[in-house]
Amino acid sequence: MSNALTPTDAAGTPARAPLQQLTGLLGQPAVRRSLPFVFLVGLVLAGFLAWSMVATSPQRILFANVSDADKAAISSALEGASIANNIDGSGSITVAEDDYHKARMLLASQGLPKAAPGGYAILDNLPMGVSRAVEGERMRQARETELARSIQEIDAIAEARVHLATPEASAFVRDRAAPSASVIVKLQPGRALGEPQIRAIVNLVASSVPGMQPDAVTIVDQMGALLSKSGGKDGTAGDTRIDFQRRVEDKYREQLAQLLTPMVGAGNFTAEVQADVDLDESQATRESYDKQGQVMRAEQGAWTGTSKDGQTPGGIPGALSNTPPPVSTLVAPNAGGAAAATATATPATPPQGKQSDSFTRTYETGKEISVTRAVPGNVRRLSVAVLLREEPGKPRGIAEINQINELVRATVGYNAQRQDQVTVVSRKFSIAADAGKTGPAWYEAEWVPMAARNATALVIALLVLLLGVRPLAKALLKKRDDATQRPALPIGSPDSQGPPVPSVSIDMLEDRGNSYDDRVGLVRGFTRENPARAALAVRDMIKADAR
Repeated sequence: MSNALTPTDAAGTPARAPLQQLTGLLGQPAVRRSLPFVFLVGLVLAGFLAWSMVATSPQRILFANVSDADKAAISSALEGASIANNIDGSGSITVAEDDYHKARMLLASQGLPKAAPGGYAILDNLPMGVSRAVEGERMRQARETELARSIQEIDAIAEARVHLATPEASAFVRDRAAPSASVIVKLQPGRALGEPQIRAIVNLVASSVPGMQPDAVTIVDQMGALLSKSGGKDGTAGDTRIDFQRRVEDKYREQLAQLLTPMVGAGNFTAEVQADVDLDESQATRESYDKQGQVMRAEQGAWTGTSKDGQTPGGIPGALSNTPPPVSTLVAPNAGGAAAATATATPATPPQGKQSDSFTRTYETGKEISVTRAVPGNVRRLSVAVLLREEPGKPRGIAEINQINELVRATVGYNAQRQDQVTVVSRKFSIAADAGKTGPAWYEAEWVPMAARNATALVIALLVLLLGVRPLAKALLKKRDDATQRPALPIGSPDSQGPPVPSVSIDMLEDRGNSYDDRVGLVRGFTRENPARAALAVRDMIKADAR
């Protein structure tokens, strides 16, 4: 039953399993002799593949989101300059990192990629009959592009994008909305925008849009940090105060660095300054008057009087009514008592010619106005701490520390009335602090990736030579030596092919259980392994036959 189910070949013999067929194929002498060469070629190919994968520099995106026409033009230009390039799954063109800058300059010289029309050039492509809304959007887009190009002219900015929010004009004042703008900038590596540059960008955008105020402009960098200080006035004033105090403290630190660097060396000291700055702005107005030196400024009044006889003038004006008064009689003060009594008894009559008066007088007094304005920025209290590096086994003396203390006080303008404090201490620096000041680690240098790739490729090549080529070479040389030392066997003999014959002993030759062919093979193996003993045996046999 089992024989009936066994598959047979065309000759009627059972077909062997694929594994047995493969074993039989590998067991053939020609295939066995070629196996070392095939293994050597495989090792060389594997080493070359590993070398190409490790030694090739990583790819870097050259351009992304470009049109198909620009991709074709860029690929043709790079292939013409013998620069390898690829297109990844996202459609971006990549080149080796070592060829990145060379490819950029090459394509820039040829004007690739061809950018789409931007700025006010897009207004030239407006079709006839477009609506007012489309025309307004195109105008806004052109203005945004032009502003972005203007902002990119700043050295610290690599790329910039501008978004304008310009509401529709309304005939009603209550419905009018002020325009606003947002700017996102991508800074150059290691660069930062200063406060004057930020204000310049804000004013540039605000001045380019009618009706826009500088407070309506927002600037954000590529990390999402808000650069513009738009918003409430209180926050802006607070930031200004903090910036002013920081500048004062930085000024003192720079002075201390210039003083201590020539004396103790760079990196052998640290200085910290805490300045209590008076940032309050006060204004006072004072008025004072001089009451003693009064001067009449203006007088206004009226008075009424009578005639010489105490009667009011009357009648028709003429010569008699305009006659002068009679001559007055003078009485000496030292006259007799009767005359004095008579004069005393005579009642006093009111002065003639004036009956009443009314006057309004204005007096000018001395006036002084004094306006006092205290500008912020005065230092109310100053605290300075200086830490000096102390070398192991070389402590600093008290006299040296006191001398440095006096120099620091003179540098920062020490004032005892303000209760300033200056402290100078000498201590050993920790290893972590020293490591933090040495700069970036050595493995962050630019030459490290390239050296690592080359070293890895070299190690792979050495492993291929030592673990693959060297053992194969030894095996081939040993086999050749064995073939040269082994005596030639006749063609067709059992020992001409097949595995080596094991060592033959006398007991194996004398064993009667072996067949004739086995005994012949054993004799040949004994002769090959012991040629001297075989020659002696042959000689003894010849001598025995001669007898």
